[in-house]
Amino acid sequence: MSILRGKHLIIATLSGFLVLGAGLTANAKAKKTDNRPTVVNVALKPSNETDLTNYVYDTVDPNSANFHKYLTPSEFAQKFGQSTNYIAAFKKYLTKYHVKASAYSGNLSIKVTGTKANVNKAFKAKYVNHDKTSYSLPGRLSKQVVAVIGVYASNPKTTKKQSSREKSAYTKSLSSNVNVPTSGTKPDTAFSGNAFSKKYGPAKFANRYQLNTLYNQGLEGQGQRIGLVAHTDFRNSSVKKYWQQVGVNTDTGRLHRIAVAGKQKNVTALSNSQFNMAQVETTLDVESASSVAPKADIDVYIDLAPSGATLNSSAHYTAFMQAISNNADNQISTSFSPGDEAKNGWDDKSANLVQYNHAFNLMLEQAAAQGITVFRAGGDHGPYDEAQAAQTNAVSTSPYQVLVGGTTLPYTRIIHNKLIKVNQERAWGDTYTASPTQLQKGFFPGGGAGGFSTLNPTPRYQAGVPGVNTFRAIQLLKYICKGLFTINKNPKVITGVSHGRNFPDVSGNADPQTGYATYINGTQPTKKGKKVVRVPYQIWVIGGGTSYTTPQMAGASAVMNSGRSTRIGFWNPQIYKFAQETDSPFNVLADTTSNNLYYTGQPGKLYNQASGLGTINFAKLNAKFNSEGTAN
Repeated sequence: MSILRGKHLIIATLSGFLVLGAGLTANAKAKKTDNRPTVVNVALKPSNETDLTNYVYDTVDPNSANFHKYLTPSEFAQKFGQSTNYIAAFKKYLTKYHVKASAYSGNLSIKVTGTKANVNKAFKAKYVNHDKTSYSLPGRLSKQVVAVIGVYASNPKTTKKQSSREKSAYTKSLSSNVNVPTSGTKPDTAFSGNAFSKKYGPAKFANRYQLNTLYNQGLEGQGQRIGLVAHTDFRNSSVKKYWQQVGVNTDTGRLHRIAVAGKQKNVTALSNSQFNMAQVETTLDVESASSVAPKADIDVYIDLAPSGATLNSSAHYTAFMQAISNNADNQISTSFSPGDEAKNGWDDKSANLVQYNHAFNLMLEQAAAQGITVFRAGGDHGPYDEAQAAQTNAVSTSPYQVLVGGTTLPYTRIIHNKLIKVNQERAWGDTYTASPTQLQKGFFPGGGAGGFSTLNPTPRYQAGVPGVNTFRAIQLLKYICKGLFTINKNPKVITGVSHGRNFPDVSGNADPQTGYATYINGTQPTKKGKKVVRVPYQIWVIGGGTSYTTPQMAGASAVMNSGRSTRIGFWNPQIYKFAQETDSPFNVLADTTSNNLYYTGQPGKLYNQASGLGTINFAKLNAKFNSEGTAN
């Protein structure tokens, strides 16, 4: 969503108190050995990258002999991974430095764990500047490396304290940058069961996008698992209370946690120590996916590193690689991102954006070769993942995942003494509910993400699709500084041609004004006199953002997969083909008045960067998937 801004993972311990407790004291004196545990990843080249990419497309091509011939991780390792001898040599080298190494299933990546001091010795890490750490490996090992993710060395000239810039960057990596768009109102809990669900919950999504047709066929996600890549833990009590309110299966035995960068007990303790927006984000992801697919199991891969010594880029990659390596989840979803497609939005010192993007693409190609569908929230501020003059996208914009955009449902309401009327579903770009103060002083409005990747070229499944690489836009916003925009009084209409991976792919309701309910409870430390006591809280909110509709999409995928004997697999080549056929399962939002804060619809075209292919009729989409060769 999100509840999150669009998803910056740039979060790790989630409060100023925890930042000081978990990180800065460990680095107070550079002379002391840094024995905090850290996780680093070494992304490896496949045996043949061209063959891998072709195989990925073949798995969802009905005319290919490899159609639906999804690989197990061990089969992937044999076909595309590095050799066991190479992996063994890497392990042997790292063992000399008292560092552990284990290959993820598939032999496409190695997880490295140890103390920060030993890991730095193993990679011969050296401080270059605040943006870069150099490292080196023996030639026989380095030749097959795509990226070393998460190694960073401190400035050797700094003794008693870090440079102000290092300290600022480190603190940023440990603090919450999650933002929760809400409508400012609470759901009416006097409603319950199906009535509440239709107004605020999964039935609202299912009825709007024809998923209820599949429910009526007895498909509810049974036999399926949904993987959620998250940054913090969540409380079972929050999810169960939500399930009770919306009237779905309340068996918490279907919730599973996999801590990938620290011990589960430490992750839980740190996550629950204070109220934080990242935990709200994780909770809403779980509630959204599990209620749309009420009979599916939920696997939450939590990348929070309690020691504070693991970079977000490495933690995020670890969670995905673990989920793909486990191969238990037919669909994986995330509403978090490790940074921006811009230098100032990237904090990995050993892997630059190009290297990280390449590593992430290869990892998601393994997922696709195994038949796993990956969904990612596109963002919540149009083409501005960060509030700045230039457009920037959240990482990752990989073409091997379904990037999800946002819409606004029809509604009529008086807000700030203004009559707001949305007559039909449109791309989400909310400049019309701003208060007079916001309009005067500046604000950072909400809208579904979309645009063109600066890292990934136009994928083959988008080539030739009407609307791809062309655009229509309205310059609604003017950047005024300090992360704020104003409304252009005379906005210009801009049309043109651009290149790169176009996104989003699909869209669904994400506007907090027409949003969904979330429930979260817990205890918060509060000072009373000289004592600090924990005070319970219970919060219901109506929220929006693409991190609602993204896990809902994953839930819908689980519902469709529950009626099949083979995984649906890599959606994108299939859905772009379906969009060009008769009886398309997509409702194209092509009008020129709706926008995502910049891009609008393109009349007569099948695709636009405001809402992608549009919204989904899941009954038709399921029929399309099944018609290709299938199911039971």
